[in-house]
Amino acid sequence: MRTSGRMDSAKKWLGLSISLSFYLLMNLITIVLSGNTRPAGKGQGDSPSDNLLLHQRMKRSWVWNQFFVLEEYTGTDPLYVGKLHSDMDRGDGSIKYILSGEGAGIVFTIDDTTGDIHAIQRLDREERSQYTLRAQALDRRTSRPMEPESEFIIKIQDINDNEPKFLDGPYVASVPEMSPVGTSVIQVTATDADDPTYGNSARVVYSIIQGQPYFSVDSRTGLIRTALMNMDREAKEYYEVIIQAKDMGGQLGGLAGTTTVNISLSDVNDNPPRFPQKHYQMNVLESAPVGSTVGRVIAKDLDEGINAEMKYSFVDGDGLDVFDITTDPTYQVGIITVRKPLSFESKKMYTLKVEGANPHLEMRFLNLGPFRDTATVHISVEDVDEPPEFEPSFYFVEVPEDVDIGTTIQMIYAKDPDVTNNSIRYTIDRSSDPGRFFYVDITTGALMTARPLDREDIAWHNITVLATELNNPSQVGSVSVTIRILDVNDNAPEFPRFYEAFVCENAKAGQLIQTVSAVDQDDPQEGQHFYYSLAPEAANNPNFTLRDNQDNTAWILTRRSGFRQHEQNTFYLPILIADNGRPMLSSTGTVTIHVCNCDDKGLVMSCNAEAYVLPVSLSRGALIAILACIFVLLVLVLLILSMRRHRKQPYIIDEEENIHENIVRYDDEGGGEEDTEAFDIAALWNPREAQVVLKSRQDMMPEIESLSRYVPQACTMDSSVHSYVLAKLYEADMDLWAPPFDSLQTYMFEGNGSVAESLSSLQSASTDSEQSYDYLTDWGPRFKKLAEMYGATEALW
Repeated sequence: MRTSGRMDSAKKWLGLSISLSFYLLMNLITIVLSGNTRPAGKGQGDSPSDNLLLHQRMKRSWVWNQFFVLEEYTGTDPLYVGKLHSDMDRGDGSIKYILSGEGAGIVFTIDDTTGDIHAIQRLDREERSQYTLRAQALDRRTSRPMEPESEFIIKIQDINDNEPKFLDGPYVASVPEMSPVGTSVIQVTATDADDPTYGNSARVVYSIIQGQPYFSVDSRTGLIRTALMNMDREAKEYYEVIIQAKDMGGQLGGLAGTTTVNISLSDVNDNPPRFPQKHYQMNVLESAPVGSTVGRVIAKDLDEGINAEMKYSFVDGDGLDVFDITTDPTYQVGIITVRKPLSFESKKMYTLKVEGANPHLEMRFLNLGPFRDTATVHISVEDVDEPPEFEPSFYFVEVPEDVDIGTTIQMIYAKDPDVTNNSIRYTIDRSSDPGRFFYVDITTGALMTARPLDREDIAWHNITVLATELNNPSQVGSVSVTIRILDVNDNAPEFPRFYEAFVCENAKAGQLIQTVSAVDQDDPQEGQHFYYSLAPEAANNPNFTLRDNQDNTAWILTRRSGFRQHEQNTFYLPILIADNGRPMLSSTGTVTIHVCNCDDKGLVMSCNAEAYVLPVSLSRGALIAILACIFVLLVLVLLILSMRRHRKQPYIIDEEENIHENIVRYDDEGGGEEDTEAFDIAALWNPREAQVVLKSRQDMMPEIESLSRYVPQACTMDSSVHSYVLAKLYEADMDLWAPPFDSLQTYMFEGNGSVAESLSSLQSASTDSEQSYDYLTDWGPRFKKLAEMYGATEALW
C-alpha cells in the first residue's frame, strides 16, 4: 500500500513539474518578445515622418501583457504569477505599482515596490479560465502616473483534474432477442471538464468492464453492440453492462468514470405454442343454456405480448355445430360454450379436436415451428330432470262462436323428455284465462269450451296450458294456445240510431224525406249486405214507401201529398232490415215522421200541432164527472194489484216437479252403496238439457277443475257425458237461485250393501231385552262404542 501511495505521489509531482516547466518556458518567451512590444495604444506609422518620430519616442516601459498560471495550486505560500516592471524604475523604491480589475486584491495581489504578482486563492480553470486586470505605475512621492494605465490578462493553465462523467447515465436500452452479432444497442457519451484544446486531458477512451461476452463498446464513439449470437430472452432477459470512460487517451495516469447500462432483450415470436395436456375431460348439464361456458383450454407460449397471442378453433369432431370456442384476449385461453340446446337422451358424449395457433408469425423463425398445436376435448352431457315438452311448441285453433259447451276444440300433447317418461297432468294458467272460457282434461290434454263464446265480445283468446310431471310437480312446462273465434251470423242488423224524419204539409208524392242505414255486429267473410223493406203490417202504407238502394242504404219517400198537422202530425213507419248471413237474420226498426209547416222553399217552420179546443157546449160539471170516474178506476186497479201481491203461496209441492237436482241430506239411515234412487243418473245421458242458458250468476265462479279432482285418473268419461256435466255446471253457476255449493252424498255402513246390514228395529220381531248384540263385537273398531253401549262383555279389538 505504501508503494502504491508513493507511486501516486510521484505521478502527481511529475505532472506538476511538467506544468511548471511549461509555465516558465512560456514566461521566458514572453519576456523576450516584450522588448519589441510597443506601448499600448501606439501603432507603427505608414509615412517616413512617422519613422523619424519613432526613433525619438521613449521605449515602452511595461513588461508583457499576458501571464499564465497553473490551476489547482495546493502550496502554503502564495503562488507567483509574474512581475510588472517599468524602465523608469531605478530600483530605489520611488515607483509604486497599483493593480485593479477582476480579482484584484481578492484573488491576486501585487508588491507595490517590486511589481511581483501572486495568487492568494486556489484557481480552477473549470470555474474561470482567465482574468482581465489593469496595472499603473505612480510616483510614490507625488502619486503622479509615471506611465499610462495598461491592461493585461492572466490565463489559468489547465491540468488534468477532472475525470470523464456520463451526464445521461445510468442508461436503459433494449434489443430484440436472437439479434445478429454487431446489432447496435445504444450509444453512451462521457464529457470531460478539462480543456479539450490543451493536451490529452479531455481525450476520452471507452471500454467495457462488465457485460462480456454478450456486448461490446466502441472505444472512440461509445456505441454498444451485441457480441454474442442467439441470445434468448426466455433464458435470460436482463443484462447489466458497466462502461468506463478514461481521459488522457486511456494512458497511465488518466482519470476514469463509469456508468451502468441496463439492457433488456425484447421478445420475438421464436417459440411455438404447446398444449400442456393432450386430452381434456369436461362435463355439462343438458339444461345448460345456449352461450353458457362448458370449460377452458390453454396452449402455453413462452413468448409475450403480441407474440403470445393465440387463436383457438375446432378442426375436427362430432360436435362442431353444438359447441363454440372463443379466445379470451386477456388470458389467452380458449373458452368452450354451448351453441345449441343439449339433450342427454339424444347424445351423451362429444369429442372435439381443438387447435391453438399464433396469428402473428415472423418469417425468419418459421424453421422453429410449426407455430400451432392441437388437443382433444371430451365433453360428457349429464342428465337432469327436465320439464315436459309440448309438441308442437305453439297451437293455433279456430273455433266457431256457436260451439257447444264441452266441445273438444284441440288435443294438447306434452311428454317428459327424460328417460323415466313420467306421467303428465294438464292445467290451464288461470291468469291467461280469467273468464274461464276453457277447460283442459287433466289426463288426456283435451282442450274444451266451458262457457259460451261470443266473437263480438272477445274475438281472440290467448291461453297458456301447463304440463306438470306427476312424480315431480316442480317440473312444469307451458305452451301458448291462440284461439280465434270464428264469426257466426247471430246478430240481426239494426238502425245505428233513432231516426226522426220530417215531412212538409206541402210535400209532393215521391219526395225523399229520409235516408236510413243499418249496422251489424257480425263480420261475414263476403262482407255486409243489408236488405230493406217495409214491415208486413206496413206493406200497404198509403202515406210512405221505401226504396232499397242496394248499397246498404234505403230511401223513405212520400206516396201522396196533402199532409195536414191537425189531421195527424206524427207517423210511425216500421222497416224490416235483413242481412245476407246463413241463416238470414232480420229486425224491425221504426222511423218517426213528423208533419211540419214549411215555407215555399221547403224549410221547416213549425212541427207542433195546433192546440185542440174543446167544444163550447161541454160544461165544467161534465169534465169533473169524467175526471172522478177516472180516479175511481185507478183506485180499484191499485187495490186489486195490492191484494195479489200479499196473497200467500201454498206450500204444496208439485208431484210432477223434477227434483233430481235438489240437494238431499240423509241424517238417518240410507240405502247404502246400492241406493241409486237419490239421483237419476239417466239424466246425464240427455245432452239436450245442456243447451239451457240461464241468467248470469254473481255470487260464485265456476270451478271446472273440481270435476277431475274426484274422477279416478285411470278411467275416462264419455265425451257426451263430459260435455253434459260441463253444461250443467255452467247452468248451475249462472242460476241466481241455486245454492252456492255442491252436494256430496255419502253412504256408510248401513243398508243392504253394508256389511252391518240394517240396525233399524222397525222390522225386528223381538224387544230390546230379548235382542242379543254380541255380534257387534265382530264388526270391527268402528262399532266398538255401539257394542259397549249395548252391553257386550267380551270384545276382541
